[in-house]
Amino acid sequence: MGLQIVVDRDKCEGLGMCEAMASDYFEVREDADGEESVHVLDETPPESDRAHVHAATQACPVLALSLQG
Repeated sequence: MGLQIVVDRDKCEGLGMCEAMASDYFEVREDADGEESVHVLDETPPESDRAHVHAATQACPVLALSLQG
């Protein structure tokens, strides 16, 4: 199994740090309930993007993101 981006939806506040760092993988959108949260555009990044995606997940101030694999 390759890399997998995981979002803890209970923690996500939609602050957008991840999107600012890796907009090809993350996008903050308004949900049906009117709150903003991150949506992962590609949950399985290639190994060649590991460092880039890892840095974006680590930028989350509420620790809602992780990179597994």
